[in-house]
Amino acid sequence: MAAVCGIAGPALFTAAWVASSWRQSGHVAQVQLSGLAAPDARDPQIMIAGFTVLGACTIVFGTALGRALGTRSAGPWLVTCAGTAAFAAGLLRRDHMLLIGPGFAGESWHNQAHDLVSGVAYAAMIAAPLALARRFRGDPDWSPLRRPLLVLALASAAAMVLFSSRAIEPANGIIQRIAVTLPLAAEALTAWRLFVLPRGDTCGPRGSGATTRWPIRGVRLPPQAHLARD
Repeated sequence: MAAVCGIAGPALFTAAWVASSWRQSGHVAQVQLSGLAAPDARDPQIMIAGFTVLGACTIVFGTALGRALGTRSAGPWLVTCAGTAAFAAGLLRRDHMLLIGPGFAGESWHNQAHDLVSGVAYAAMIAAPLALARRFRGDPDWSPLRRPLLVLALASAAAMVLFSSRAIEPANGIIQRIAVTLPLAAEALTAWRLFVLPRGDTCGPRGSGATTRWPIRGVRLPPQAHLARD
């Protein structure tokens, strides 16, 4: 169930911004994802739901991934942090759909808070795949994900640098969508891997002495206990 959340959250968030972008008129490329949830956007509730659903699903997935990989891994913590920030971003709405225009000079406290948690979400979303790729090194169950996660994270970081530079205005909103979609794809890939792994597989590299999950109730027992039981 938790692995399904890691797939459903990114998918539903992507569907939300596609639908919400489609509902805008005249300046879709200019509108950032946060602007789609602003009061003056058309049907902002679509994007608000997208942020909150993504946040809740990512928190559930990050917590389950932490249990599977072990508490010493930073990757699951970063996933959970990104989910928490995304959830907060949906509640702390931006004042206006566009960053320019009447009223932009006087930002509300929740607009400023939204910008802050959005920055945390971006940073955690990019850092999480990098941390997970490092954690998966040498683990036969997870190592096939290392290269895809690295590529997605680095491509997202490059897109975020381009977005921050505003070099291709007024189409900056498109670059932002790319920068966000790439780490969400990394989350979905990791969730899919967790979903397909047998429940009795080890949570670390084979031969490392890591405990295994009991296939029925999720109780973690040393390998010797399984041998004794057999």
